[in-house]
Amino acid sequence: MEGALSGRQSFSISDPNWFSTETGIYSSRHPPRSLPQDAFHDLASFLFSRPHGGETALVDSASGFSISYLELRSMVDRMASGLHEIGILPGQVLLILLPNSVLLPVILLGVLSLGAIITTMNPLCSAKEIQKQMSSIVHLALVFCSSEKVATFAQFGVPIVTVPNDLSYDSAHYPLFHKVVSGSPPLTRKPVIRQSDTAAILFSSGTSGSSKGVVLSHSNLIAMVELFVRFEASQYKKKSWKDVYLAAIPMFHVYGLSLFSIGLLSLGSTVVVMRRFNALEAAKTIAKYRVTHFPVVPPLMAAFIRANEAHGCDLRSLKQASSGAAPLSNRLIQEFLRRFPHIDFIQGYGMTESTAVGARGFNTETCKKYSSVGLLAPNMEAKVVNWETGISMPPGKSGELWLRGPAVMKGYLNDEKETASVIDKDGWFKTGDIVYFDQDGYLFILDRLKDTIKYKGFQVAPADLEALLISHNEILDAAVTSAFDEEAGEIPVAFVVRKSGSNLSSNEIMEFVAKQVAPYKKVRRVTFVQSIPKSPAGKTLRRVLRSSLGASRM
Repeated sequence: MEGALSGRQSFSISDPNWFSTETGIYSSRHPPRSLPQDAFHDLASFLFSRPHGGETALVDSASGFSISYLELRSMVDRMASGLHEIGILPGQVLLILLPNSVLLPVILLGVLSLGAIITTMNPLCSAKEIQKQMSSIVHLALVFCSSEKVATFAQFGVPIVTVPNDLSYDSAHYPLFHKVVSGSPPLTRKPVIRQSDTAAILFSSGTSGSSKGVVLSHSNLIAMVELFVRFEASQYKKKSWKDVYLAAIPMFHVYGLSLFSIGLLSLGSTVVVMRRFNALEAAKTIAKYRVTHFPVVPPLMAAFIRANEAHGCDLRSLKQASSGAAPLSNRLIQEFLRRFPHIDFIQGYGMTESTAVGARGFNTETCKKYSSVGLLAPNMEAKVVNWETGISMPPGKSGELWLRGPAVMKGYLNDEKETASVIDKDGWFKTGDIVYFDQDGYLFILDRLKDTIKYKGFQVAPADLEALLISHNEILDAAVTSAFDEEAGEIPVAFVVRKSGSNLSSNEIMEFVAKQVAPYKKVRRVTFVQSIPKSPAGKTLRRVLRSSLGASRM
């Protein structure tokens, strides 16, 4: 581990008073970062104004096809111009539904350069799920998708741009994409974009309930770049444009989007993109491209350990592995450290609602807290609030984590009531996660008040599955919660009350759900009960159900 940490800057504390006993507010132990004050500053301009010495921006791991930084800027400008030429206007919403691709950042930044808004979806989503999300977007102007999804979108009457895997394509097969990507840069009149303008609508299960559209501004995304990605790079003495990252996690999810589609491109780092994750191929890719950084989610980490154990690969280039988006067991951490002692392992914490900004692991030669998600990000504040008394808790005491800072979302799409329930008048966002800070300022995640299930890092809303289950003509009532799983992190478990006389089986229920949802949303276990525990107000007591499963994360 000493080799992995030798390039890290020495640890310094900007303010020793990182916790105020008077206000109950935790401040970051890291020095504050400067953010642009110009109200008319958009994300793409911010990214491309950051000087670096990077040459290769994006590489397709399978084909070796690459995009240089010089080409990237030109392609983004042409994409913005091409979209303008086909009639896309600032403020319109464009959906990106793609697997990992070197072209995804080009599309995303091209859309944002025009002043339009991006929204993303998992390409595994079913037609029903796509329709539901699209219905919440009032004016969806255009869809970018792979050829496999064209038939799905044809029924919705939205213009479609079919996206090839890379730029070595036949323009006759991708005419609209070719027209858009071949626009004549630059735009004759650059659109006026404010930092406060909406840049993205990313869907999240929020702190509870069904999926919600998280509205993020250009200033939110700029804060993410500065407080998450560029800050992380600033802790090392080496030049960040020499780093090579493996993009194996989904680039449409806030974690992958923040890193691979946006943030790392401000540093000049090389992003090697895997279209689909395969553990053995990931290990081979690390060796082939001399990858230095490997962001993962727990299931990828577990599969990677097994693949390397079975086959073995040259991982000497790998300097850091970072895990986020889902709970990680201590057993898996220790197994990773034992097998890869030369790799600096850290965890991080963030939410879609905080633009992936929250806390980030920080190992030094004398301080290695692997089970912590790290120190609070620069410019961010936190409270740990007792959910029963509302009292702010000091270090060592647990409560609900509240966050405040420039990365916190604008709000939920078309839902002022839900926004007001999670962001108070002073700007505090109530995360729903139960946490504590230790005496050194390191954050530890214990549990959560919210209901969202994290299956392999993907968010599953219990309310959505419950509505589907109750639509079955033999189900009287149902509730869905999570059970810990070593491979997936958490799995959806359904508690079902059958109607009188029904002999409906567990397998029949799981098949019923599986036919109507994306694979990661499938119910993995069914328990039949006489009734669903509920509060006097009628709210399902999912914590009671979860505790009845007796699962542990240790």
